[in-house]
Amino acid sequence: MFVSDLKTRVEHLLALGDVRIGGDRPWDISVHDQRFYSRVLGQGSIGLGESYMDGWWDCPQLDEMFSRMFRADGEHALGSAWQNVVTNFRAILLNLQNRTRSVPNVREHYDLGNELYFDMLDHRLVYSCGNWERAGNLDEAQEAKLDFVCRKLGLAAGQRILDIGCGWGSFAKFAAEKYGAAVVGLTLSQEQAEFGREKCADLPVEIRLQDYRELDEQFDHIVSLGMFEHVGYKNYRTYMRVVRRCLKEGGRFFLESIGSNQSRHATDPWIDKYIFPGSMLPSIKQVGKAMEGLFIAEELHNWGPYYDRTLMVWFRNFQEHWNELQARYGQRFYRMWKYYLLQSAGLFRSRAIQDWEILLTPCDL
Repeated sequence: MFVSDLKTRVEHLLALGDVRIGGDRPWDISVHDQRFYSRVLGQGSIGLGESYMDGWWDCPQLDEMFSRMFRADGEHALGSAWQNVVTNFRAILLNLQNRTRSVPNVREHYDLGNELYFDMLDHRLVYSCGNWERAGNLDEAQEAKLDFVCRKLGLAAGQRILDIGCGWGSFAKFAAEKYGAAVVGLTLSQEQAEFGREKCADLPVEIRLQDYRELDEQFDHIVSLGMFEHVGYKNYRTYMRVVRRCLKEGGRFFLESIGSNQSRHATDPWIDKYIFPGSMLPSIKQVGKAMEGLFIAEELHNWGPYYDRTLMVWFRNFQEHWNELQARYGQRFYRMWKYYLLQSAGLFRSRAIQDWEILLTPCDL
């Protein structure tokens, strides 16, 4: 097929979101390599993302380009290549988040180097959505988020709390310092665990390198902020059973998860390959099925628009610190990370994905 024919097909797909090739609006794209067209049509989201990483095309405002494409459902057309079929088959045939696979999946993203996250996140290192209701900056938004969670749990001094997917210990440190709680945090990231232990050394906080499936002990309350996206649909019921088993009577479980509007079995192939291997976003239907007979949903808040704002601040921080980071990570990583952050912001802005803050209590039915 001639390049002109391929270009016409891609132009038609982009036009679904009012995106033009060679246009002068911030969300229009410039193509620098004519192989872009065949790569996108033949490889879907992998081709789109990798060609951006290779410098074959640019867009002044990637977040807005993706927002427009996702609102128009154009990403399905651009992503309808064989790689998507392969990704879904693997997810159906295999448990991509079993105990053996979970450790390398997590470490590929979270062990990229703490310096990257120190420069991108707030001073507490919260790697999930901030609460922007009254906040004026990222530090305020993340402190408000942690306090929101503690208040919803009804945290009190002396209580024992489990944090599944504790990151660098941001919630554990906050809950111990501000509310007098004793916290056990779980992570599979070596770098997160080492830093979290150091940060919380003088507090009643224990950071463990441990899979949630190994737990069989009691806690007053349980929290999980931005980890459920790594559980996988084949493990949702197991996850909920573990939480229920470990939660004392009268306890509360606070779950934060990015969510999809549709039930799926796998994530986007580019995200799976470069950003979050083995990840997938649950739907409300999948969460509901997993918790049925185990938990009652007391509250559900959707902070999707807040996540758009959070991601844009993360990107600005990353951009501002790139001079200190570039020697370690290189230009291709810069384009990859920029693509990840701004694509994610576009997804939230378009309302294609959500961020759920869910308060659950035990169900004895």
